[in-house]
Amino acid sequence: STNALIERLRLKYQQKPWTETLKLVHFCIDKPRPVNNAPDGPLPSCMEKIQKALNVKSLFSVMNRLESLSKQKGLNAHISPSGTACYITSNMFYIEVQLEKDGKVMDVQLAHLGESPVVCDDLVQYLRMKNYDAFGKILEDLSNLYKTPGNSEMKAKGYLALQALEKDLYSMSLLDRTQDVNRITEVLHGKVGHLVPRIGGMPMNIEFYISPYQVLEEELNPGAQVCGTKAIVTVEGTDTLHKLPLSPLLVDSQAGEDSNPAFLPLTDGLSVDLLAFFVLKFYQPIPMSSSSIEEIQRLTGIKKKNHLVSGIQVTALKLAPLYELIIHCALKEKCGEDSSTPMPCFFVSLTDCPKHCYFINKGSEKSDVTGALVNKIPFSHPKCVPGVIEILRHQVAFNTLISSCVSEKHINEDDSELLYFEVVPHKNTSFSVFFPHPVKENLASVIIDVTTSREVQCHLHLNPQDPSLNSSDDFITRAMKRQVVLLCNIPVVMRAIFRNAAKVKAES
Repeated sequence: STNALIERLRLKYQQKPWTETLKLVHFCIDKPRPVNNAPDGPLPSCMEKIQKALNVKSLFSVMNRLESLSKQKGLNAHISPSGTACYITSNMFYIEVQLEKDGKVMDVQLAHLGESPVVCDDLVQYLRMKNYDAFGKILEDLSNLYKTPGNSEMKAKGYLALQALEKDLYSMSLLDRTQDVNRITEVLHGKVGHLVPRIGGMPMNIEFYISPYQVLEEELNPGAQVCGTKAIVTVEGTDTLHKLPLSPLLVDSQAGEDSNPAFLPLTDGLSVDLLAFFVLKFYQPIPMSSSSIEEIQRLTGIKKKNHLVSGIQVTALKLAPLYELIIHCALKEKCGEDSSTPMPCFFVSLTDCPKHCYFINKGSEKSDVTGALVNKIPFSHPKCVPGVIEILRHQVAFNTLISSCVSEKHINEDDSELLYFEVVPHKNTSFSVFFPHPVKENLASVIIDVTTSREVQCHLHLNPQDPSLNSSDDFITRAMKRQVVLLCNIPVVMRAIFRNAAKVKAES
């Protein structure tokens, strides 16, 4: 059938002059397409694949690639009369790419409406490395800054509101900050985490959590900065009016009562009503409990649940057992699996200890421990951010703890001795780990309550007639901690309990 189709196409255009075919090709290539839309047809899709496959070396090929990429993102592209500069433009911003005669990128400058051009070193590096996917992603991010409804004036006000927010967040990041504070402490304890201001085409991002193993990896490899959980700060259009600030609101960068930042009142002179809100957008969806979602909604005052997920068609959050969502995300991160039906048990290997087998009781949709995958957090005032960041830290620390029982091993590959455990949801951010008593034929359990991202309480429960395991609540709690962060590893804590129990067994 493919050969027949090709033959029909050949016969159809056999009698047509080449100039008409060439015009059709140019028309399909030059027709701009909206950002994030699929190609309009086979020809643009093929041209896109050809452009990616070409080895871009000469000035002509670089210009062609920039023009093609700009049009794919719904932007305009113009070549200077000298042929060594490409201007990528929209109604609200433009990018100037300066090249040498041999096609080497010399300079890239970005200018928003009404602002002076600034040099963008990140864009220079992407183009010099031929990383056109990353360059295209920045073009999308810049275009999305102006996706708010309204005319150019309203879009410009949305951008001014984002600038005001960024200044307030940066000022908050300096509150209570000492000169010798390190990045890890900022991530885990800073009011707004570790903040990196928007530079050129890169949006402002906030790193608000880093796992203990990432901390350890960074300590063992000085100079290798491990990336924790981040969110980007941006503005998005919505169907509801929100009052957004047009200038910074933080008062003298000093904390007010109760160590909370003090802000100017949001008067009409300092704000504007826009069909937009600010957004903390995550690189990967975060499983969040229903109670955490409701707490964030109370904090931000934005009640529509569809604003927490991507896609305008979504009318409500799809609630599911929280532990099932955590397992799903953990499997995807650890072993690239994207299964909607996660395995019921996992085998975890530890040194100097029998292999652990963990059954994770996911609960049901009718249970109290439900949640949803959240892609973004909308808000309209900078004062919401510290509280939202603390809720996110708490949730991610809890998710990391549950994920420590998830491994890529679903089947026991040997017949070695196994220790069996069951993780059972309790309420909110607390759960129980049941296991056979090491000495008696009874069950024992540890109730773990993650009270904050930095605090945990553990309680060991035994049958009154069973012998002690030589593990006090304080010992288990200390085993769960490591320096400034929760250890967030259930298997390591259970190993510590069984080691103490082995000593008791040996003595008896």
